[in-house]
Amino acid sequence: MTELLWVVVRQDDNGNRYRVGRYATREEAQGVADRLEAGGHRQVYLVQRIETPA
Repeated sequence: MTELLWVVVRQDDNGNRYRVGRYATREEAQGVADRLEAGGHRQVYLVQRIETPA
């Protein structure tokens, strides 16, 4: 099973954050974030690694 360790988060104008999706690689997550930002909206899309419990 592939671990989905990368998440794309959308931050709106008010600072609220919403998880968009989880991805296996940083490159995949960054690609999604880049495509969403290219839509011309004012939201910011962040790519973050999910911390896994030890």
